[in-house]
Amino acid sequence: MRALIFLLCFVLSLNAFSENEIDSLLKVLDKTTQNRSIYIAEKESKIKRLISQLDSRKTLGDEYNINESIISEYRSFQCDSAIKYIHKNIIIAEKLGNKDYLNQNKLDLSFILCISGLFTQALETLKAIEYDELPRYLKLSYCWTYIRYYENLIKYTDDSQYESLYLKEKENYRERLTSLLSEGSDMYSKEMAFKLQDEGQYKKTCEILLKIFNKQEPSTHGYAMDAMSLAKIYKYMGNSLMEEKYMILAAITDTQLAVKENEALLALAIYLYDKGDMNRAYNYIRIALDDANFFNSRFRNTIIARVYPIIEDTYLYRIEQQKQNLRIYSILTSCFVVVLGIVLYFIYRQIKIVSRAKKNLKAANEQLASVNQKLDEVSLIKERYIGIFMNQCAIYIDKLDDFRKNVNRKIKAGQVDELLKQTSSSRDLEKDVEDLYTTFDRAFFKIYPNFVEEFNNLLKEDERYRLGKNQLNTELRIFALIRLGINDMDQIAAFLRYSIQTIYNYKSKVIRGKAITSENFEDEVKKIGNLS
Repeated sequence: MRALIFLLCFVLSLNAFSENEIDSLLKVLDKTTQNRSIYIAEKESKIKRLISQLDSRKTLGDEYNINESIISEYRSFQCDSAIKYIHKNIIIAEKLGNKDYLNQNKLDLSFILCISGLFTQALETLKAIEYDELPRYLKLSYCWTYIRYYENLIKYTDDSQYESLYLKEKENYRERLTSLLSEGSDMYSKEMAFKLQDEGQYKKTCEILLKIFNKQEPSTHGYAMDAMSLAKIYKYMGNSLMEEKYMILAAITDTQLAVKENEALLALAIYLYDKGDMNRAYNYIRIALDDANFFNSRFRNTIIARVYPIIEDTYLYRIEQQKQNLRIYSILTSCFVVVLGIVLYFIYRQIKIVSRAKKNLKAANEQLASVNQKLDEVSLIKERYIGIFMNQCAIYIDKLDDFRKNVNRKIKAGQVDELLKQTSSSRDLEKDVEDLYTTFDRAFFKIYPNFVEEFNNLLKEDERYRLGKNQLNTELRIFALIRLGINDMDQIAAFLRYSIQTIYNYKSKVIRGKAITSENFEDEVKKIGNLS
């Protein structure tokens, strides 16, 4: 029994670790997709440098080699530009009379046409190539291009009537390909793994692909492609956590490499949609659509078009539901405010009644003190009634206090929300506010002890704050609340008891007048206290 419990705990701990790893990877992917423009700029800069080399070319051979490098960069980035330079190299190959160069570029052209969705043109280009005349390395490329052609055609047509035919053709070219490869090579092993995959032998496929994947250099397109292959295998094996992990790795790598012809983000978006992570699913599929449009891929656009409306409609429906819920919460809050106002009104009336009663008691006592001692009996009776009345007043005051405490408890229990907290205290309001801010400051410094020092690092030298230990002023409290995730100016203004305009003025004073740079200042504040 103990062994069973231990095993169960071990499995649960592994699952928790995996979930944490997935969550961390998703955060990395979120950050990576936010920096897409940086990676695109780096890619475009590299291409510009290559194009500029054409100005210093000396021979047609030099131009051909430079064009090859440009084509390699454009191959998964922008198909129209890749096709443009392939056509240039075809002309050069014809001028040089180099048949291998010519066939190489025809194969490149067919591949680009295939991944861009121009299947008819891709097939025509392939059929124009004489396979038997090709050297071994071009025969390999020829077979790979046909395999990719039929794989994409299966996805594009999405018709079971033709799928078996295309699968058969694909396997024919895979058989031809493996016959050209050296047994024991990674290329041979990978193709055999794909064959085992088609036969349903997923465990063996996974073992082979993992060995190959572990040899790959991270941050390469090959790494991303092998990660995506592993994700598919884990999907077939029913291991959703590992499937998600390798999809994320593939998506991160492709995004960093500015690969626009990729399937990882699309596959991950569909996976997260099924999982219920609607925000990420919608964000990723929009990026995938942008990439497909940038690459100008009719093929990828067609695939995305099948699922994009479903994810978008669900996402928009959830947004509308959230708005509806917000309207309901606003109505409920308004009702609570009205009820609170009524309660406060009755409390105020009772306090006035008690105050008048106290005045009456004082007047009665003064009057009783001057009564003739001869009226002892009457005085005694009056004193007793007065004592009873005073006692009742005291009891009533206690009841009022109990009522206040009871209302407070109900608020804490969620029956009237937290609105009653601000009225349940009997202390002086200014003292309460001062104590509240002192308590807030102390609690905040327990979470971010170096907040002031790190905040000062964002400011000009002569504009930095010098306060006592564990103290904040109004400007710092505004940014402390922002650091805690409170971005609603209404909430900040209410908490600090200022108008919204005053809060904006304080913020503007710091950001525009004191900050070293106003750009992304709030984002930098939100990073204070983060681990690198």
